[in-house]
Amino acid sequence: MPNKPQAAKGKPKSKSKSSSLLVFLLLAAIGAGAYWFVSRRHAVEAASSAPKPVSVTSVIHLDSFVVNLADRNQSSFLKISIDLGVTSAPAEGKSGDPNAAVTPKIRDTILSVLSTWQSGGLLAPDGKAKLKEQILDALHQQVPTVPIKEVYFTEFLVQR
Repeated sequence: MPNKPQAAKGKPKSKSKSSSLLVFLLLAAIGAGAYWFVSRRHAVEAASSAPKPVSVTSVIHLDSFVVNLADRNQSSFLKISIDLGVTSAPAEGKSGDPNAAVTPKIRDTILSVLSTWQSGGLLAPDGKAKLKEQILDALHQQVPTVPIKEVYFTEFLVQR
């Protein structure tokens, strides 16, 4: 008879261990589901509250630029055509050209930026992207009344 009570005591222990494991796994699954739900909800809220990028609605076309580059040992030139993407068209001036009032200041700002570059910098893999960024920053500082959002190169030629 002493063997029977030990056998009876052994079965409840294994049931309690397996039920403890089952409860633990169930709680872990519920916790993982809750975490997923909360993180997903925050991601959706962050995406919906993020400012929407303003799309370009108009383009200001500029005549080509020919610029001496800042190379020291050689004479280098850049011929470039640029269009500017804006969010709204400027008000029409007296000449009928909507860009007439701002074009000289825009061209002057761009020429100032272009003349500081060297040919090696422009021909580097990320050179054009850096130039676009620098032009955009300079235009935002010098012509803040024009809502320029993009700089487009329509012609780009470096002569060494």
